[in-house]
Amino acid sequence: MTDASTTAARRPGEQALTALGLSAPAPDPADASAHSFPGGGRWRTEIPSCESPEALAVVLKEASRLDVPIHRISQGSGVWMLTDAEITEMVESTGERDIELCLFTGPRGTWDIGGSTRTDSRGAGLRARGHDAVAGCVEDAVRATELGVKCLLVADEGVLWTLHRARAAGIIPADTTLKVSALIGPVNPAAYAVYERLGADSVNVPSDLTLDHLTEIRRVSGAPMDMYIEAPDDLGGYVRMYEVAELIRRGAPLYLKFGLSKAPGIYPYGHHMRELTLATAKERVRRGRLALDLLARHGADGDMAPLGSRLPGDLQRFEISS
Repeated sequence: MTDASTTAARRPGEQALTALGLSAPAPDPADASAHSFPGGGRWRTEIPSCESPEALAVVLKEASRLDVPIHRISQGSGVWMLTDAEITEMVESTGERDIELCLFTGPRGTWDIGGSTRTDSRGAGLRARGHDAVAGCVEDAVRATELGVKCLLVADEGVLWTLHRARAAGIIPADTTLKVSALIGPVNPAAYAVYERLGADSVNVPSDLTLDHLTEIRRVSGAPMDMYIEAPDDLGGYVRMYEVAELIRRGAPLYLKFGLSKAPGIYPYGHHMRELTLATAKERVRRGRLALDLLARHGADGDMAPLGSRLPGDLQRFEISS
C-alpha cells in the first residue's frame, strides 16, 4: 500500500479516470485560498451538537479510540438549557484537552411565540425577536463566559454586533470568540465580509455553496469559515466527503464540521432524548474519522492547524463609536 503522506495530493478517482481518458482539468492555482490560521495550518476540526456533559464524554472517548483530532466542540441547544454545574463540567473536560468549547446563545425566533418562521416564507428565521430576546442572548453570554466558556455561537446580526461591542467594552473577556451559526450563514462574499466586520471570528456557511462560491468569498475575506462536511437534514442533508480536500484548498482557513444526516433533530436537548443524543454524538466522531481517512488516502491530510489553536488572527471590523 502506498503511503499517502509521501505522495503528491491527488483528486478522487484521478488515476483510474486518467487511464480511461476521463481526466479532469488541472486545478487552477488562482482558485486556491491565500489564507491560513494564525500559527499555521489551513484546517481545524469541529464536532457539533454536543449537548451535555455526558454527550461530551462520549465524543472524547470515541475521539481517543478512533484517533480523531478535535479543535472545537459546539453545542446547539443553548446556554440556557444547561445548568451551571453542567457548563462547568464541560469547560473542565474540554480544557483538560485544550479543545475550544462553543455554546449557543438563545433565545431564538424558531422557539418563541412568533409565527412567521412557520409560514412558507420562513420569515425572520432564528433571529432574536425584540429587545428581550437580545437581552436573553447577552445574559447567556455573560453567564457562560463567567463560567469559563470562550466561544459563543450566535444566530442574529444584532446579537453578534452587541457581543462584539461587549467584549470591546470588557463586559465579556476580550479573547471570547464569536461564531456565526449555519442557520443564518451568508451565501455571498459581500454578506460574509459584513459578518466579519460585525465581529464574527468564524462564519458557518451553508453546505450547499459551490466551490466557486468559496473562492469568491476568499477573495474578500480571510475570516475562518465553518462548513458541515455532512449536514443535518434540516440544513439539507448534504454529504460532501469526497470534496474535503478541495473544500480546504478553496475555503481555508476552514473548520471541518462533522454533522450527521438521516438523524432526528435534538434541539432543544433534554434527558428524554438521551439515547439518541449519545448515539449520534458517537457517530459524528466516526464520520470525522472517515473524512480524515479520505484525506490521508489522497495525500491531502497535511496542513492541519496545531491542536489547541483557537484564535482567528487579525480580522476586519466596523469601527465602534463611543
